[in-house]
Amino acid sequence: MGLNIDIISAESFGVRGLCCLIGTPGRRIVIDPGIALGYVRHGLLPHPLQIAAGIAVRRQILAALDTATDVVISHFHGDHIPVANANPYQLDIRQLPPTTGSKRCWCPSETSLLPGMRKRLDDLEKVFGSNMHVAQDCDQGEISFSPLFPHGGSKDCGGTVMMTRIADSGHVFVHASDIQLLNDRAVDHIIEWQPTTVIAAGPPIYLDRLSATKREQARHNAIRLVEHVRNVILDHHLLRSMDGLTWLRDLSEVTGKRVYCAAEWMGRPVRLLEANRIKLYEDMPVPADWHAKYASGKTDVRTYFERSHFSGQPPE
Repeated sequence: MGLNIDIISAESFGVRGLCCLIGTPGRRIVIDPGIALGYVRHGLLPHPLQIAAGIAVRRQILAALDTATDVVISHFHGDHIPVANANPYQLDIRQLPPTTGSKRCWCPSETSLLPGMRKRLDDLEKVFGSNMHVAQDCDQGEISFSPLFPHGGSKDCGGTVMMTRIADSGHVFVHASDIQLLNDRAVDHIIEWQPTTVIAAGPPIYLDRLSATKREQARHNAIRLVEHVRNVILDHHLLRSMDGLTWLRDLSEVTGKRVYCAAEWMGRPVRLLEANRIKLYEDMPVPADWHAKYASGKTDVRTYFERSHFSGQPPE
């Protein structure tokens, strides 16, 4: 039968995140059930069209959590988990389905946390209680977890992350959240796991502070992954700029293999809404008081949704 891989959130869908729902014959595993929109970018709050995309993704995450058997938390950043006191564009922990606490939850240990992250762990422990388990470097059979690796190039900047391996009927899926291809040992570990499909956060090339050396390291590690893995999906930090698509195309050309972003893998349009935030504001201007009205429930995104190229039903 194999694995069913459903990617729910990613930058190529217009939101920040890397949430996946992985189905096996006996389990439905939700990894990193969180979302953010990049609170301020280019001096601008999220455009209403991006907020509309976020509403749709939040609904999908909540539906996945309602039917899940397992929930995996790779790390405790706000675009990867439900949070208490969420801003209007995140997933608030109070919105979780009543059944959420009955799921098995797998997460890194508290010793891995940067200051400020402990409360987020505490908040999730209130939801899951005794169903919450420390999982790093742990093997549960069809699902296993890596040791902790740096978030990006250094754990001092972003803490650490835990990767997940899920196997069934000869298929092996690896979720490599926020490694950014900037740690050679993390990529070595993925290759040793012998996956057939990998989804990973690509490098944050939109950040000027990412050095030329780090950019080349990420490119080298991406090539290594593509050479060893049948299907490689790179998204998240990489696609916070339009240059990320060019980076993916160049990688495909150099390796002679198709490298996907999440939207392409899922057969959906690529919508880099954060990368195009300035253009969205130019094409569909937003009143100065719109976000305050939205936060207080005095307006919604329908007008912008209906003027856009999006298909489907507008958010309620």
